[in-house]
Amino acid sequence: MAGLSLPDRHYRQFRAYRNGNSKNRRGIFGKPSIYLRGLVMAHLVEFKKVFFTYEPGSATEAYALKGINLQINRGEYMAVVGPNGSGKSTLARHFNGLLLPSDGEVFIDHLSTTGSTAEQMKEIRKRIGMVFQNPDNQLISSIVEEDVAFGPENLGVPPKEIRRRVNRALAALNIFKYRRESICHLSEGQKQLVTIAGVLAMKPDCIVLDEPTALLDPFSRKQVLESVQRLNREEGIAVVFITHFMSEAVHFDRVVVMDRGEIIGDGPPRQIYSRGELIREAGLDMPVPARLAAELAGRGFPLDPGVLQVEELVHSLCQLRSKI
Repeated sequence: MAGLSLPDRHYRQFRAYRNGNSKNRRGIFGKPSIYLRGLVMAHLVEFKKVFFTYEPGSATEAYALKGINLQINRGEYMAVVGPNGSGKSTLARHFNGLLLPSDGEVFIDHLSTTGSTAEQMKEIRKRIGMVFQNPDNQLISSIVEEDVAFGPENLGVPPKEIRRRVNRALAALNIFKYRRESICHLSEGQKQLVTIAGVLAMKPDCIVLDEPTALLDPFSRKQVLESVQRLNREEGIAVVFITHFMSEAVHFDRVVVMDRGEIIGDGPPRQIYSRGELIREAGLDMPVPARLAAELAGRGFPLDPGVLQVEELVHSLCQLRSKI
């Protein structure tokens, strides 16, 4: 495992953890012990000078990605934001080899997606789970638990283990009670949770969600966001959440901003959102609480400039009121 200077016994412990054979596993699929969590913080995903061109050599040739350099660690919780046409979805499809770079390389757990054998690509796709915008395009079966079982079945997982994984994935997303429901009776938000459960049942190291809330109502969006955060916090699964809702990105630990195929910003939400010029340059809107706080500050009210969420705005206003 290049890039990890670990003694052999530590590496064996980590592989045992990944394969579900470690006594240190806890949680729904086994949250790693603090010791193991410290061991696995190597780059899980690495983009090295990645370019991607649609219809190369034609009159309509277009660069969708331009020299992308990006590293994602195990257990990271990050959002990718950008306007339509910024390259977000093209980036997402490079994570598991649905698209291959026109130039440069993408490494998943040190396996390159370019020139991989069928067996290597299978390993890459075991590590990276994908969830797309429209759940109807990803659902296979008509019954919830059958759909969640589809992925593990294709991986050759034994029936007893499939049952265990299905039940635990549904429980992790709080939709176990719907396990025997017909999918057509579910709301759009519930359908999206079923697709996430199907990916979770394959035990990936990372889940990439490509605008999974774009078609959902506010309640369902909140449901999906809370479920994804819980998977990251409790299971240690890396999450890459692609969105054009700036109000969603504030909940993540890291925000990557894309515009015209390039990464123009990368850092914690407060650092990114403090750069108003960068946000405007990308054609994005600041979250409403941040805009309101900035407007009030401009009118002489000394509010915290780092306000991003409604709760923070309320807290700042209450503090201000107590001083008047």
